[in-house]
Amino acid sequence: MGVLPLDRHQPSQIAADIDRLGLDPAKLWLGIGAGQLRRQLDVVRDAVAELRELLPQATRIVVAAMRPKLCRLGGAIADGVLLNWMLPAQAARARHWVQEGAKEPGIASPITALYVRVAVGSGSLERLRVEEGRYRTINEGHRKHFAAMDVPLGSVGVAASGRPGVLEGLGPYRSAVDLPIVRVLAHADLASLVAVAEAAAP
Repeated sequence: MGVLPLDRHQPSQIAADIDRLGLDPAKLWLGIGAGQLRRQLDVVRDAVAELRELLPQATRIVVAAMRPKLCRLGGAIADGVLLNWMLPAQAARARHWVQEGAKEPGIASPITALYVRVAVGSGSLERLRVEEGRYRTINEGHRKHFAAMDVPLGSVGVAASGRPGVLEGLGPYRSAVDLPIVRVLAHADLASLVAVAEAAAP
């Protein structure tokens, strides 16, 4: 599940691209986020409404959110809310915000998903620190988000030497949200890829 930032992708163009590529909207989970635009609540609300008009009813729209108001808005208007860079307790709180937004009787709450960065094998903690460090300063919104968490670099995600540590680290995330989405951090070398494959094996 990816996210199209609305500062670079207009709803009309998104719909046109779906048609041009011959994608089946009924099989899509279409993710959108405000990107660097201001007035994010208005931008996201208007974009979801426009996409609902342009795309078939079966198309599922997911809103990227990190803060309470946007989580609640996603709960009210979207089929899913995608969280990012959160500790398990924080993700559980955000899931509650999403559920608060979905107030209409008889309507199921949108799915709450969360990107979880996972590094495994030799150098796993350093890879997590590098990735997290990049996002900590990527824009003002992320700077505020990480400052509010106030945790050491390398704390948000899972770094483990092997499969048992990965499963243990993912446990709290699995109970915090409906769908944890693992984003693997690995070097492009044989040892790193083997460690990932072993951790992911059934």
